Amino acid sequence: MEQVTSEKLMQDMRVVVADAEDLLKATAGQTGERIEKIRTKAEESLRTARNRLQIAGKTAQESATEAIRTVDDQVQKNPWAAVGIAAGVGLVLGILLSRR
Repeated sequence: MEQVTSEKLMQDMRVVVADAEDLLKATAGQTGERIEKIRTKAEESLRTARNRLQIAGKTAQESATEAIRTVDDQVQKNPWAAVGIAAGVGLVLGILLSRR
């Protein structure tokens, strides 16, 4: 079973938005009251989706930036602990890779 990540969901949402935009362009020449209502509703939904994508992207970027700052602060405060952790991770990875 594939694990769904927020990045995968964002990518899928971008594809849906792009497909909807293509559909709107393809039906641009169609006329009629019902078509116009559907196009208006689709355009509104697209605007909402684009705004949500932008907000989600900014939120993800801000979260990543904050996480980087937190790690950087911890490394600055405890440099030897950071060196020890990095050495331990390197040792474990070396052992795991050498078994292959």
